[in-house]
Amino acid sequence: MAGNSQRRNRRTSNKKGAQVGSGGQRRRGLEGRGPTPPAEMRKGHAKQRAAQAKARRAQGGGGGGRTQGRHGGKSPSEMVVGRNSVMEALREGVPASTLYVQQFIDNDERVRDAVRYATERGGIHLMEAPRPELDRMTNGLNHQGVVLQIPPYEYAHPDDLPAAAYDDGEEPLIVALDGVTDPRNLGAVIRSVAAFGGHGVVIPERRAAGMTAGAWKTSAGAAARTPVARASNLTRALESYQKAGLQVVGLAADGDATLHDLEALEGPVVVVVGSEGKGLSRLVGETCDLRVRISMPGGSESLNAGVAAGVVLYEAARLRG
Repeated sequence: MAGNSQRRNRRTSNKKGAQVGSGGQRRRGLEGRGPTPPAEMRKGHAKQRAAQAKARRAQGGGGGGRTQGRHGGKSPSEMVVGRNSVMEALREGVPASTLYVQQFIDNDERVRDAVRYATERGGIHLMEAPRPELDRMTNGLNHQGVVLQIPPYEYAHPDDLPAAAYDDGEEPLIVALDGVTDPRNLGAVIRSVAAFGGHGVVIPERRAAGMTAGAWKTSAGAAARTPVARASNLTRALESYQKAGLQVVGLAADGDATLHDLEALEGPVVVVVGSEGKGLSRLVGETCDLRVRISMPGGSESLNAGVAAGVVLYEAARLRG
């Protein structure tokens, strides 16, 4: 008879759905979901689609290649990954174009702070992306669900540095780096150039540190106001400076003169700093008008590029009054 069946789990009612309790669904539905995310992070929102399109154009339009022209060219775009690294870059004012946040990420304090910093700074697009997409963008690095895209750096042309100094009625004071591969040394040199009234830094295009996020952070903001030029051939760039009336002074442990009261630093000059291990390369050393050494009574054999440049720039600033 209907309704008297002994079969287990037989449905005896026309009502659908759970009969006992809701499994907590109604209670969870009443819980808050936190603040409303920015429009750029809302899936399907027009602003998110516009930000994604702009980021794709930025990646395809000049971020990956190196274009050598009158203005020195561009560096490749760079990705800063990991919650601590991204937070540090945002806090230090490193230029950024897009902050990618993984979908359904566990929102800890560092993620919330990164989104807040990017929003307050302005000009940084916020985008939500699935984990496989972030894995692809970072080549499988441990990004922890947060990725910051650094736009390509616009390098100056070497000829622009002395021209800008002369336009300001000043004698050019330029630092050229030969074989310096640590971005932190480059950032330290930029910071010293800005502190002691220099007019820019020249780096080779190959086998040398470029303007990465690490260089930006070490410069402590000085990179925003100190031009960095990139030369396809450093020796030819130095020869061009010589023809323009600048003296080229190279730092070398076996230099013929000492730095103290070096008259060349009072006029238009390019100070060439080599790597800590190898010093100046042969061709660059032969191109220098003068090779000088820094006296070190303490007995150290060498200084890293950032410290050596700072010592010379201080002496130049002192002589120039």
